[in-house]
Amino acid sequence: MFNLGVHIIADFLGVDPRKIARVEDLRVILDRVISKSGLHAISSIFHQFEPHGVSAAYILSESHLSVHTWPESGYVALDIFTCGSDECALNAFDLLVEELKPTAIEKKVLRREFYERSRRANTQMPIRV
Repeated sequence: MFNLGVHIIADFLGVDPRKIARVEDLRVILDRVISKSGLHAISSIFHQFEPHGVSAAYILSESHLSVHTWPESGYVALDIFTCGSDECALNAFDLLVEELKPTAIEKKVLRREFYERSRRANTQMPIRV
């Protein structure tokens, strides 16, 4: 079966604001997580909000990872999409939980199965907007 990938969308609450307020601190964490998870960064971009808060996006050979932070609320919005095996994306998620230590997590896992379902149906599926 063709496995297009997994898309993890998560919200973290109760994160230590010192870990997520500044680019220089969050970049170290994200670089470590990507390396340890088995993902492969092609490029990354960061934006520092003032007085605090970060948006970060990594283009991965597997797809992408993005993080947006609101340190004043201890909140992180996370998005990880990888093609192929789920293992590296799930590893990255678990490593981010270890690093950021949120007190509450909401996690959604989406399987990118539309392509395979349409192939199996052997019909052209209508486009939904």
